[in-house]
Amino acid sequence: MDTDPFWTLIAKCRHQGLSGDKRDGWLRDELRLLSPEGIVHFQACLEHVTDQAFTWNLWAAADRIFGGWCSDDTFCYFQRWMIGLGREVFEAAVFDADTLAYAPEVLRLSGLPRETWGEAWPEWDSLSYLAPEAYDAVTGATDDGDAFYRATTAFLDADRPYRLRPAAPSGSRWSVLDEPEAARRLPRLSAMFPMGAHH
Repeated sequence: MDTDPFWTLIAKCRHQGLSGDKRDGWLRDELRLLSPEGIVHFQACLEHVTDQAFTWNLWAAADRIFGGWCSDDTFCYFQRWMIGLGREVFEAAVFDADTLAYAPEVLRLSGLPRETWGEAWPEWDSLSYLAPEAYDAVTGATDDGDAFYRATTAFLDADRPYRLRPAAPSGSRWSVLDEPEAARRLPRLSAMFPMGAHH
């Protein structure tokens, strides 16, 4: 799958220096400039790269950053947030989750109480809904996204016949509460986000 157009749009969004509603509004407007097929391609790429980040090591990294607890939904939002960090950071983290420690957005969180993170909280749940909203706006669809998701599924199936979304994260599951294992697998993040510290 050609994800270059997807990552180019994410990079432009990132260069806006925006966050929250303003960032979403900018990306939504950009998506509305695309053809319906272009919007579907964006969503297909989003699902494709999110699947690449569906690993136990990245879930553990999120666990560590969040202080030892990361639900299914929270991890999904965390994956979307990682995409927002840009292609270079994202692909490095998929290869080695501990490289997230070098991302400026993660460095800024280290040592800060979590209740002060505000809009810097590592999640981007709304990224899941921007393409469907843009598609409905462009096509006038009023079917609660049914046509959009059918088109997205068809695109993904054509790209990879018999494609199955992973039922479980890749790799082996482990707990960040196991300090020796955390220090071995995520040495930088473990040092930056000590368990039991007041964050």
